[in-house]
Amino acid sequence: MLSWRDVIFVALPSVLLLLLAFWLAANYIKPAPPSRAVISTGSEGGAYQRFGALYADVLEKNGVQLIAQPSAGSPENLQRLRDPDSGVDAAFIQGGTALSKADEETLVSLGELYYEPLWIFYRDGVIKDSASVLDLKGKRLAIGQAGSGTQRLAREVLSANGIDELNTTLIESGGFEIAAQLTAGKVDVVFVVGPTQSALVWVLLYTKGIHLLDIAQAEAYTRRFAYLKHLVLPRGAIDFVQNIPPRDIQMVATTATLLAREDTHPALLWLLLQAASQVHAEPGVFQKVAEFPRQATNGEFPVASEAVRYYTNGKPFLQRYLPFWAAILIDRLLVLLVPILAVFYPLFRFAPSLYGWRIRSRIYRRYGELKFLESEVEEAPQRHTRQEWLKKLDDIEADVSHIRTPLAFADMLYTLRQHASLARETIIKRTQAGL
Repeated sequence: MLSWRDVIFVALPSVLLLLLAFWLAANYIKPAPPSRAVISTGSEGGAYQRFGALYADVLEKNGVQLIAQPSAGSPENLQRLRDPDSGVDAAFIQGGTALSKADEETLVSLGELYYEPLWIFYRDGVIKDSASVLDLKGKRLAIGQAGSGTQRLAREVLSANGIDELNTTLIESGGFEIAAQLTAGKVDVVFVVGPTQSALVWVLLYTKGIHLLDIAQAEAYTRRFAYLKHLVLPRGAIDFVQNIPPRDIQMVATTATLLAREDTHPALLWLLLQAASQVHAEPGVFQKVAEFPRQATNGEFPVASEAVRYYTNGKPFLQRYLPFWAAILIDRLLVLLVPILAVFYPLFRFAPSLYGWRIRSRIYRRYGELKFLESEVEEAPQRHTRQEWLKKLDDIEADVSHIRTPLAFADMLYTLRQHASLARETIIKRTQAGL
């Protein structure tokens, strides 16, 4: 028969150790990923907004609603990410966007997504075909909407050539209406930053009388501005039949970067990385197959550890074979179960031994009392009367009868009772009746 006191003696420490392991594991397990996230994109009809919609489609298939929030451009996106109360989890940022010390602590890069060339379009007769950026001084330049990444980059390039509001008309305007203003002669030059898929870029490339500036000093700009890349738009790369462009065009480009807040749930970061791979892996005029997305190399923002692992090893192991939510659930359970099993396995190997030691110690203690009684009887039988010796033996036997043991220890208890019977015979032999 089991002794509940012995069971509790063994089980209670075991349960406490398991609870401690559970508590420690719970401190390290991440909460469940959110079912809703917000990404700050860009202006209406722009590339950032279009890509935001594509990301939303990918995340929706994995059970996460991604809300694309329009903005004026990269500077506003960065401002939203810096603000912990904005509700924005991620955003598209143009390379070279101003970096503050606060960003180093709160924002992480998920990688570069694609090239964003600087397209400088001008009307016939405004400048010569061999002109440089310096020749734009004194012209009417549309440098993009206020707060946009286009305007920020345009001002940097113009400033490097000594062009500003004091010597040139800088017009804060962008969007499709600027194409009409350029063809109508209301502006002389238009700055656009965006991929070749940009609808505005496409319209201007096919508009007669509008030309793309060849930046002959493109390589020099990359030395001045570390975030810029030197690209070449090959002759006929846009259209072989119409030969657009009619010659190789030297260009400078920044890269679009996907940023997230450092405290964004890791599972959401994995989903965004997978969305980026699905959306941006296609080849283009300036990029090869699977050239993007890639780990950021400009050093503006620290790279998220999830991004480093993703670009090194690909998707997490479980997500390669299971649906997103199933993989996340198993991953969380593993984080919880591994430390518990690490305690559980040795504990339950040790617990039976502890219980056995507890039972044997109670039996051995009675053996010790019985042995001591026998020794006393052998050495000095006259010290007590027979009745007193037998009373001592009866007390020991009474204790033995109250010992509850499982069947596995019944033989030890039976042997102890046999020894008690032998001790009784010894007492009777060594003492006189009535003494």
